[in-house]
Amino acid sequence: MATRCAFENCHEIGVFSALTNSYCLTGIGGSENFYSIFESELSQHIPVVHATIAGCRFVGRTTVGNRRGILVPNTTSDIELQHLRNTLPDNVVVQRIEERLSALGNIVACNDHVALVHPDVDRETEDVIGVEVFRQTVGGQALVGSHCKFTNQVS
Repeated sequence: MATRCAFENCHEIGVFSALTNSYCLTGIGGSENFYSIFESELSQHIPVVHATIAGCRFVGRTTVGNRRGILVPNTTSDIELQHLRNTLPDNVVVQRIEERLSALGNIVACNDHVALVHPDVDRETEDVIGVEVFRQTVGGQALVGSHCKFTNQVS
């Protein structure tokens, strides 16, 4: 079933949320309706975490992860990092990385088995997500996370 929602009249909810099979991040500052949609559908199965990254609400564009780990940019504060570590499942590694390209959701697309990454991503970035990584473009565009998403579903 599909459900419509918006973050402060913006329908690009992937900018303000990040969803894996193990957790969901939502940016702080949206309406209660935005949060309640995620919580009503997901909270029985996975934690729904309200967070900011570098003081910003667009957690979907600044983070990337799977059931093994989540990568956050070096602009993430110590308090934000600790909040993620305290609220995400214990088996999820939370790693702050030094990456020139800080909108990690734009430069990495991954699931629990494979990842496409921007050709200029550092090798350290690849290690936390723990999957086979391909340095690739999508349709000639290097921002692979902006142009595709993966699920674990096999058809």
